[in-house]
Amino acid sequence: METTQDLHIKSIRKLITPAELKQQIPMTEAANDTVVTARKTVKKIMAGGDDRFIVITGPCSIHDPEIAYDYARRLKPLIDKYADKLVILMRVYFEKPRTTVGWRGLINDPGLDGTRDVEKGIALGREILMKINEMGVAVASEVLDPVTPQYMADLISWSAIGARTTESQTHREMTSGLSMPVGFKNSTEGNLQVAIDAMISAMHEHSFLGIDQNGNTSIVETMGNKWSHIVLRGGRSGVNFHAENIKETEIAMEKAGVKPLIMVDCSHANSNKRFDLQPEVYRDVLAQRASGTRSIIGVMLESNINEGKQSIPDDLSKLQYGVSVTDGCISWEATEELLQESYDQL
Repeated sequence: METTQDLHIKSIRKLITPAELKQQIPMTEAANDTVVTARKTVKKIMAGGDDRFIVITGPCSIHDPEIAYDYARRLKPLIDKYADKLVILMRVYFEKPRTTVGWRGLINDPGLDGTRDVEKGIALGREILMKINEMGVAVASEVLDPVTPQYMADLISWSAIGARTTESQTHREMTSGLSMPVGFKNSTEGNLQVAIDAMISAMHEHSFLGIDQNGNTSIVETMGNKWSHIVLRGGRSGVNFHAENIKETEIAMEKAGVKPLIMVDCSHANSNKRFDLQPEVYRDVLAQRASGTRSIIGVMLESNINEGKQSIPDDLSKLQYGVSVTDGCISWEATEELLQESYDQL
């Protein structure tokens, strides 16, 4: 009999289970306190009981642990300094969606060399999250693969569902079971309704296939996650961070019966994919918030130690320190300036 399965599979390897990884890299009391406190704070802001402004800032993607720790060490004093007006979380992204092909992030290819050592990537990702949380820096990340949350979601305080996956039923179901607040981005076309529909779906109970802590294929039944909001990132139809865009979003959300809670991504289509335009977007949004637009609960920035981006060279020793290998980022100095402006204006 001619075989009809796995015709294009090169290999299948057993992966360490979430429980085993958590035994190797267990949650510490310091990290737990950071996560629990940040989640409660973000939820309180969303509920209207805390008037502070959320700023999610950090590299487009993490490719070097030392750069991540350097950024976190620089960010921590500002988190404390501006704590009465700003709630600052560090962007720590390990998975990168691709329109075609390319480096898919630290979990998929931690060596940046095409070897795709996923088991090493998952362990390294958890280790990075742990160390950053232990510094007292809360983490924001994108959940792309529906399996990875079992390995590291306990260390994430806020999560994004990206523009390419907001319409995915799998990601809406997954979000309904996540333990942290989640921001759904509008579609790459700029469609708002896709994100609003995703929010409504994630609020409800679902049942789907997943894995448990022991890595067993399981039926996952969720309670629904009411802690979600929309993230405006622009689209092919143009930017969507101006006052008229915010008003349009408020009306659409109210019409759908969901609370108008809006975060603006200063990167991607809102800055025409130009990292140097992010401050311009940020200042526009900040001015709206300062003038009384309370539906805007925060912003996202792509920021690194040094500005711009670089291609991954064959000789990894030639990588420039603190420069993104995915989307371009603003510099640390520019980030400091924007955080100071936020504090002064709010």
